[in-house]
Amino acid sequence: MNKNSVVLKGNKYGIVVVIAEDAGFEEIKTSIIEKFKESAKFFGRESMAIAFEGKKLSDSQQVELLTIVNEITDLNIVCIMDNDRKREEQFKKTVEAKLEEMNSGVGQFYRGTLRSGQVLESDSSVIILGDVNPGAKIISGGNIVILGSLKGNVYAGANGDETSFVVALEMNPVQIRIGDTIARCSDKPKKTQKPETKIAYVDGGSIYIDPLNKEVIGELNL
Repeated sequence: MNKNSVVLKGNKYGIVVVIAEDAGFEEIKTSIIEKFKESAKFFGRESMAIAFEGKKLSDSQQVELLTIVNEITDLNIVCIMDNDRKREEQFKKTVEAKLEEMNSGVGQFYRGTLRSGQVLESDSSVIILGDVNPGAKIISGGNIVILGSLKGNVYAGANGDETSFVVALEMNPVQIRIGDTIARCSDKPKKTQKPETKIAYVDGGSIYIDPLNKEVIGELNL
């Protein structure tokens, strides 16, 4: 096998895979595996675009090579670039556009605990992988999902959308606001009870907090 049948050229936004014109497809696949395994630690878990240069490949061949790359690396390949667009700035614009498109669909992720005095704001929905402590605040244009304990303040549907909701594995907020509707929880100490996943939502101008189950989800306008 020709060791130069595949050559990788990379920058922080993309990878150009240069393929020798006389290389057979099976040889290309073998070389792709070797090259990307050697470079896996260098590329890490970055989100990048990819382009194929040199030997012309069919769409199905490009997809097959992309599948191999996904299987042997932790890279997030967001798109395949055309061969006439390989400059770093063009990679950058394409990757950023793709990431923005994905983020607008799933919302913003935050890993860690929000502590007193911290404020997290987002135009889209927010998913917190951690707790929200007393004195912390979340403001979201969409829904708020907390995979932890909610003991601070949350404001969902900040653009006035009262179909938004708040979910927490342990629901103990100081204040919840959804759209223009506000609910403040009692300052009295609560009896110790087993944590239960609950959902807060607006119905008839009031905020209700119920255990999260299929029936409740079915009644919501998601």
